Amino acid sequence: MTTPYQQQSQAPVPPQSPPQGPPQAAPPMPPQAPHQTNPYQAAPHHHAPHHSAPHHHTQPPQPQPHQPHQPHQPHQPHQPHQPHQPHQQMPSGPPAQPYAGVGPYTSPIPVRRTSLGNALASEWTKIKSVRSTIWTLSVMVALVIGIGLLVAATTADSDYDTVPTTLPGFFGTLLGQLCVVTLGVLVITSEYSTGMIRTTLTACPQRSRVLTAKALVFFTLSFTITTVALVLVAYASMGMHSGPAVAEPTGDQILGATVGAGLYVSLLGLLSLAVGAILRHSAGAITTMLGVVLLPSILPAFLMMSDSLRDLGSKMLEYSSPQSLASLFQIDDGLNNGWPQLSVLAGITAAAMIAAYALLEKRDV
Repeated sequence: MTTPYQQQSQAPVPPQSPPQGPPQAAPPMPPQAPHQTNPYQAAPHHHAPHHSAPHHHTQPPQPQPHQPHQPHQPHQPHQPHQPHQPHQQMPSGPPAQPYAGVGPYTSPIPVRRTSLGNALASEWTKIKSVRSTIWTLSVMVALVIGIGLLVAATTADSDYDTVPTTLPGFFGTLLGQLCVVTLGVLVITSEYSTGMIRTTLTACPQRSRVLTAKALVFFTLSFTITTVALVLVAYASMGMHSGPAVAEPTGDQILGATVGAGLYVSLLGLLSLAVGAILRHSAGAITTMLGVVLLPSILPAFLMMSDSLRDLGSKMLEYSSPQSLASLFQIDDGLNNGWPQLSVLAGITAAAMIAAYALLEKRDV
């Protein structure tokens, strides 16, 4: 007697038709009953024993194609279709707070309007972070203080019977002013030579504000350092030479030898900055300023040879840089106190700055 398991294994397997269409992955194997070895084999046509499961007229479950394993995703609610929205145009007028809120976007960074203070902070950062500024000002201070103290130490008390004891600062200022002139040119022409002027004017489109910030920062820096160096030399010389044979300097003489000379040198530097903004070339602007400083003291010697040009030569010599500084230090009683020369230099500097403003607005960078 054969068992049902033997009968199932001996039953013939019906032939299967070849699959139609592209090959598919093998279907997963459903769980098998304990009494069958292969559920996809056709059952034999014989009477099952009394312990076999009753026959039901239902179709067997269809095999499902193999699906790759996907991670569980949370149920997302159905979103209705939104109609197409036309492009929103920005308002033509300026917003109340620029870049603070544009359309549905609001910047998390607080935005405020720029001012002259921001330009001053930017120019101060640039001028103090450049090595040429440090070296040029250091050379100027070394010349003013070093030459002034050297002259004060090598002179006797009898040399100051007719001149004030603030005289030693004059010799160092004659050379120190050339350093300030050079630095005034480089403050603006260095940006043109490196191309950084494009970045500066992009960050601050108000060109007049940029030039104003440069002028204020440079003038304040040069005036402060020059005046401090002259004050140090003046009081050091006054301490070295004191006595009954020494002419004590008056308040007007001390003011001219410190604040007046510092103001004159700073105005020369500001004039150099204006010339640099006009020419936009370092070598050309420095050469021009050296001619402004040196030629008025050289040409009068040739102009005075002619009777018709004698007055012009004497006037040019009076307003030259060495003569103007000598008037501020009041070396000779016949000279004025130097304030007329200072006023003329201020007028020339103002005219050059106006020309620089006009050309900076009209010309491209």
